[in-house]
Amino acid sequence: MPAGLSVEIDPGTSLLEAAQSMGLPVAQACGSEGICARCGMQILEGGESLPPEGENERRAKERNRVPENLRLACQIWPADDLSVTTPYWSEQ
Repeated sequence: MPAGLSVEIDPGTSLLEAAQSMGLPVAQACGSEGICARCGMQILEGGESLPPEGENERRAKERNRVPENLRLACQIWPADDLSVTTPYWSEQ
């Protein structure tokens, strides 16, 4: 998160919902369906605790030309600590 922000989330909360709960802007257009792939985030730390991306996430990223190093925040439900960023957070 930008500037050392952190948030604790309940089980079943997506990374997208966690970021939004802190008032952070997250690009999205599909209502968390994993279709638009605009919510791509770079996992800085803790990514090893995440499951590999599923077929829907992979296809959405490919179709929308999202870099391989980004994960779709609407398709990730963290169970452990993560550090993430997006290019537009660093522009704020």
